[in-house]
Amino acid sequence: MANMFCYQCEQTAGGKSCSGAAGVCGKQAGTSALQDQLTGALIGLSLAAKSPSEATHRLVEEALFATLTNVNFDDGAVSALIDAVHAAGGYAEYDLAKLWGADEDIRSLKSLILLGVRGIAAYAYHARAIGASDAETDAFLYTGLAAVGNDTYGMAELLPLVMEVGRINLRCMELLDGANTGAYGAPVPTKVPLTVEKGPFIIISGHDLRDLKLLLEQTEGKGVNVYTHGEMLPAHAYPELKKYAHLKGNFGTAWQSQQTEFDGVPAPILFTSNCLMPLRDGYRDRVFTTSAVSFPDTPHIGDDKDFSPVIKRALELGGYAATREMTGINGGREVTTGFAHGAVLGVADTVIGAVKAGAIKHFFLVGGCDGAKPGRSYYTDFVKQTPADTVILTLGCGKYRFNDLDVGEIGGLPRIMDMGQCNDAFSAIKVAVALAEAFECGVNDLPLTLVLSWYEQKAVSILLTLLHLGIKNILLGPSLPAFVSPNVLNYLVENFGIAPTATPEADLAKILA
Repeated sequence: MANMFCYQCEQTAGGKSCSGAAGVCGKQAGTSALQDQLTGALIGLSLAAKSPSEATHRLVEEALFATLTNVNFDDGAVSALIDAVHAAGGYAEYDLAKLWGADEDIRSLKSLILLGVRGIAAYAYHARAIGASDAETDAFLYTGLAAVGNDTYGMAELLPLVMEVGRINLRCMELLDGANTGAYGAPVPTKVPLTVEKGPFIIISGHDLRDLKLLLEQTEGKGVNVYTHGEMLPAHAYPELKKYAHLKGNFGTAWQSQQTEFDGVPAPILFTSNCLMPLRDGYRDRVFTTSAVSFPDTPHIGDDKDFSPVIKRALELGGYAATREMTGINGGREVTTGFAHGAVLGVADTVIGAVKAGAIKHFFLVGGCDGAKPGRSYYTDFVKQTPADTVILTLGCGKYRFNDLDVGEIGGLPRIMDMGQCNDAFSAIKVAVALAEAFECGVNDLPLTLVLSWYEQKAVSILLTLLHLGIKNILLGPSLPAFVSPNVLNYLVENFGIAPTATPEADLAKILA
């Protein structure tokens, strides 16, 4: 293919679609065409599926995961997934050109379903990796895909399914939360240094905690330290992970800075899930992938999870000759994480008492995905300008815009509380619901404002979950999704009060008024 059509992420060209030889993310038109073919094969499988096996569920999750932004750039790997879907029964491929050429409102609603299903599949994939699955979630992946391929569906059939994506995603996030805490313990507040010690080390990026656990087991006693990157930062808060003394700290900031932060780094980098960018020569020879992640001519660790090639490369590269001091984007030398729902609700009496005493006037959930657009400095400025009697809850990699700021404490609690990965959005929902119950009101009646940044498809599924829960007046930025048509946007504005971010000053003045 000479050209592509893709508008699934926030950075899409011109705010409309990537439609040339390559996307802004670096995905080539040919890869995009293969991912569309893979999606069409999955739709065909869903339309024909009667009683899919456990192996088919896992295949569908992995195949959907591979189509997320910044996961799989490898034509060979995508082609292999297409063949596997065909072998599982997906013979009649749906032509995705029918979706891209449909009436804009139908296309918009089907895109919300498709992109939301991709997000759900990513969460389900992580949960299944540690032995957790849910029959209703599994079944809905086929239902959602089949709806995208049903050319007779109109607004009346599609709109309820959009809301159903949110409900199922909530169920899936709760499943993943239980699986992670069951396997690795409930997160506890933990300070994480940004310093990199001398000697061999490995950087692990992505979201998959099981991959990190296996890497820690295999590196123990080998003289190789492990540093998290990006969305792996919250791993430091899990008791069963933090007990490894060679899990040392966090390297770098959010995903979009990797091409400069990894340049010349004397250590291998292991990518376990989305957030991979096209590799540059300054570190190409030390990148490894695993799970659904793949890049051309890059070593891939298969299902056996034998990380010995990564460990060998770390010993060859040797690491830094001396300890290196690193900082966050605002100059901070450490960050704190681990304020998941267990930790926050464990001090609920303190929090509720502070609200009743007037020490806490407002809660802000400033979370979501980070990205490369200059407008994302909005989130740094917003947090800097929040009053001293407010609390900032955060999750996702968007926190790297401000998580190294020192904005003080309230009643012994830090004003910035990192609740974890985007995968941990369930924590924020659980805390909001608990606060509403404590104050005997609805979530929309709380002194709570959601200020969200989005980038990829998991953010779509989380937003639909918030709408399913009836949460209103969400501020969304740095730009609105290109796949939402004017009519669908009007529906969301009229029914849920969704609004684009403006300026920190204007938004704070409106919220606090």
